[in-house]
Amino acid sequence: MLGRITRIISNLYTVDVDGVEHESRARGKFRNDKLIPLVGDYVEISDENYILDIKERKNSLNRPMVANIDCALIVTSLKRPELSTALLDKMLVNITLKDIEPIIVFTKYDLLTLDEKNYYDEIIAYYKSVGYKVVINTEIDILDEYIKDKVVVLTGQTGVGKSTLLNRLLPDINQETNDISEALGRGKHTTRHVELFKYKSSYIADTPGFSALDLNEEDKDNIKFCFPEFDNDGCKFRDCKHINEIGCKIKEDLDNNKILQSRYDNYKKMVMGDENFNINY
Repeated sequence: MLGRITRIISNLYTVDVDGVEHESRARGKFRNDKLIPLVGDYVEISDENYILDIKERKNSLNRPMVANIDCALIVTSLKRPELSTALLDKMLVNITLKDIEPIIVFTKYDLLTLDEKNYYDEIIAYYKSVGYKVVINTEIDILDEYIKDKVVVLTGQTGVGKSTLLNRLLPDINQETNDISEALGRGKHTTRHVELFKYKSSYIADTPGFSALDLNEEDKDNIKFCFPEFDNDGCKFRDCKHINEIGCKIKEDLDNNKILQSRYDNYKKMVMGDENFNINY
């Protein structure tokens, strides 16, 4: 039988096979082969509910430990805390480098003054114009369409409204978590597990993730491809880094106000490894 792991607690793996949950265990060969089954993995299980094989993953994360993610909701506050385009752009790059589709969710829009709304509306419109899927937290119907039939994780700094959004999408999640804790005889805060919760035709991971943007040299070379508004084929030199090169189309677009200044500034700091550009969040 082929199914998807939706929950792991200790050595017990919950595998969803066509809507039926099977409590399964992993064969010892995975430990010997140093393979760790993850929530989100597609696996083959036996009639005796042993995991026989882990299918190839399209991606995986270390925090939270989830595999085969389709999209990530970048939950970003506009007020208390104020919008940080540096943090937003770092998360967009981080997620894109992992081959996960980013969806920006702006929260606390209702707390803005009219002048603030006018200011942020221009920024929101820019991110939409370059190709990102963007919603404000009240546009649940639009969000539903974006995440339809997908496996979703959430990310964002403390206080931006991740829990509020998660509770709105999954109002019963706290009760289910408490039930699991009581069944294990453990307290809520000492139970460490990641779980995929069914939401309509989608799955949502209950543990928000992505703690840092750790860039190696290969990643730095690919950052420019994570900015959809960059015409990387329009530059004079094929390997243009869009920093100091002659004939750079990106610099030309920047001068002509086709690229948001903060976007370019954040790109430059990431590529150049600016020590004042804190990459943790």
